Amino acid sequence: MKTNITLPILLSLFVFPNLIFSQYETHITVAADGSGDYTSIQTALDDTKSFPDQAITIFIKKGVYQEKVRVYSWNTNLTLIGESREETIISWDDHFKKINKGRNSTFHTHTLWVEANDVTLKNLTIQNTAGPVGQAIALTVSGDRVVIENCSILGNQDTLYCTGENSRQYFKDCYLEGTTDFIFGNATAVFDNCELRSLSNSFITAASTTPRQAYGFVFLHCRLTADEKVNKVYLGRPWRAHARTAFISCEYGDHIRAEGWDEWGKESNQQTANYAEWAPAEKLEGRVKWSKKLSKKQAKKYTLKNIFGSWHPGII
Repeated sequence: MKTNITLPILLSLFVFPNLIFSQYETHITVAADGSGDYTSIQTALDDTKSFPDQAITIFIKKGVYQEKVRVYSWNTNLTLIGESREETIISWDDHFKKINKGRNSTFHTHTLWVEANDVTLKNLTIQNTAGPVGQAIALTVSGDRVVIENCSILGNQDTLYCTGENSRQYFKDCYLEGTTDFIFGNATAVFDNCELRSLSNSFITAASTTPRQAYGFVFLHCRLTADEKVNKVYLGRPWRAHARTAFISCEYGDHIRAEGWDEWGKESNQQTANYAEWAPAEKLEGRVKWSKKLSKKQAKKYTLKNIFGSWHPGII
């Protein structure tokens, strides 16, 4: 006697449509020693459900992951969380001359690129180990609603590239280090309770904010530190004419130059760049006249709600 299995299967598809088509792994483990689901972060990402309805978490065990990683635009609703900030390390060593793709080679040098929206990175060290050889990005973030929490981002020139005119990024309790322009780009990015460590006499930021953006880089309650022999560092210079950068209630080391800001050799930038600070008066003595010393009332406007609008970054 023949059994008709087609009808039950069809009925199950109508009654339980998510059973077959929506099942996917939401908790994945990467371990360099082979004890997880994957040994490579990129391999795990490549095998992860695209545009998932349910959030996906990739847990990365301690280890050094020597790989160039890209969180593609379809890897949304994702968290990459390391077992230990100090011992979960993503490392690569590309730099401008090594890439050799012409004048825009810098943008290909990333160790990790977060292209997707709604991504969280936590408890990771992301480093570019090329050394002081020119532009060499450790982390590029171009997605919107991206949270970077308790991470170390290490490099020299151009360590962190925050890009995307409509991209909102929130860095919380992070450590960032570099030499020249080690935080650059045109995203709206808030750095909350982070340490910014200068490894040489140069510039911390190089914003390229567009005229259409109300905010660019905002540093809240951050600590500006430096290596022992570093004593002449600028807060920033405008990569593009309408650069916006603000330091609110930050702790300045003695390495910060009294002038604070540089025009990047173009006097007209003084009329368009928007550089603002709120700090004790004695810390702002000698600032260039074209920067802004905020009043307490003005400083209070730099809230996450005002900066990010409808997005309220969640912290794990």
